Amino acid sequence: MERYIPKTGMGTTYRHNDIISTFSGDILPLKRKRELIAFQEQCPLVYYGDRGVSAGFKLVDVTAVVNIESFLDNITELQHVKPDFMIFKENPYLTNKKQTRTAGRPDLIIEVWSESNTDEDIIFLKHLYSTSPITEHWYIEQDSNRIECYIGKKRLAEQYLTNVLKTQKGLEFDLRYLSL
Repeated sequence: MERYIPKTGMGTTYRHNDIISTFSGDILPLKRKRELIAFQEQCPLVYYGDRGVSAGFKLVDVTAVVNIESFLDNITELQHVKPDFMIFKENPYLTNKKQTRTAGRPDLIIEVWSESNTDEDIIFLKHLYSTSPITEHWYIEQDSNRIECYIGKKRLAEQYLTNVLKTQKGLEFDLRYLSL
């Protein structure tokens, strides 16, 4: 098992902005960055379709992209979301030349719900992330230690910030110092 522990100098402060800063490059050792690519909110994840069409949107399966150069030239025209954190470890991905957009089905997506997330946003994001059967997606509530976990459309056992967090593919995150 690979375990990632944020640097201890980050301290225990309250949630949303702090957990996002915890999910930064500091969580990944430098020697692992070639094998494990993590993106934060600054790098949007593109998807096919229009948010207004309930069943017409999905994450991009980059293995099905026929003309990669044309796709990358047009990647900024696609709709996008900004997950709080996403990891590509085994699943392929593409970024445009300026690395301002990412396409693919991440191994893990983490969303931290805040008061600014509407019910519509929550339903949309859960549905979008579930369009990839190979993407594990977690939802952290700011006011509890509970983490709702899925892989594709399948609901997994809940996890809690009071424990070491584990993905289905064996990654572990020790964020216990953030628990309430």
